[in-house]
Amino acid sequence: MAWQTGRVLRTITIGDADDPRLADYTRLTDVSLRTSLEAEHGLFIAEGSKVISRAVQAGYPVRSVLLGESRVADLGTPSEAGALAVVGPDVPVYVVPDAVAERLTGYRVHRGALASVARLELPSVASVLATARRIVILEDLVDHGNVGAIFRCAAALGIDAVILSPRCADPLYRRSVKVSMGAVFAIPCARMSEWYDGLSGIRAAGFAVLALTPDERATPVGAALGKLTGQRVALLLGTEGDGLSSRWLHEADETVRIPMSPGARAAGVDSLNVVAAAAIACSLLSQLDEETAAAG
Repeated sequence: MAWQTGRVLRTITIGDADDPRLADYTRLTDVSLRTSLEAEHGLFIAEGSKVISRAVQAGYPVRSVLLGESRVADLGTPSEAGALAVVGPDVPVYVVPDAVAERLTGYRVHRGALASVARLELPSVASVLATARRIVILEDLVDHGNVGAIFRCAAALGIDAVILSPRCADPLYRRSVKVSMGAVFAIPCARMSEWYDGLSGIRAAGFAVLALTPDERATPVGAALGKLTGQRVALLLGTEGDGLSSRWLHEADETVRIPMSPGARAAGVDSLNVVAAAAIACSLLSQLDEETAAAG
């Protein structure tokens, strides 16, 4: 089979879900299994041709591609062929019956191709901080969808980097990658090696540390940012249920909140979910840069 671009596609037809060549795609909905398997083999799964293309463009090597038989015809379309051609002619493309794909992965694969992609070594926190001015730090977010959505917000709104606490969910887990639409590849990311004193290195690098909380006693985030013109700023985000830990709230330079409308509590709304809060705060943070540039 050939690409529309004229390149030869290296397809291999497999009819057995237990074929060892398909091991990278085993039980994609089993979080516990995938966490250990992907860490052991240094891989992650990218879903959909656009996301695969963005991973390749960011320098991640593709190990293999998995395609259901019903999607093979898509390879003749300009959008699909152009997006997947970037994986290279030496990468095997395993074509399997749709029923085999579902048995193998644990769900009905309907977004086109899947790719097993090799991970790259994460940079150190210090190296990421060296060139950043606006960063988001995630403490123990365990929902992969929320992590992916925050990366998408951060990339769209001009945040320079995302720092993860040691127990934060993996941004390269399949759902995180899918929700972010590949934004996890577009923004520098590092993981702290130690939580207890994790913020000390952030502060030592010259960042003002703001902790986002729904607490009404906290400073409105816009007002807090207004005092930090020209400074490096780190925004802390915690889990939806428990929020930030008491230690990180205490270690922050200031606690900040998203102001709610006067009628919000009467309507039963006392806070925003973490993704919405992150989007608003990141937008205000990016406006701070615009104001600084205009003043200069």
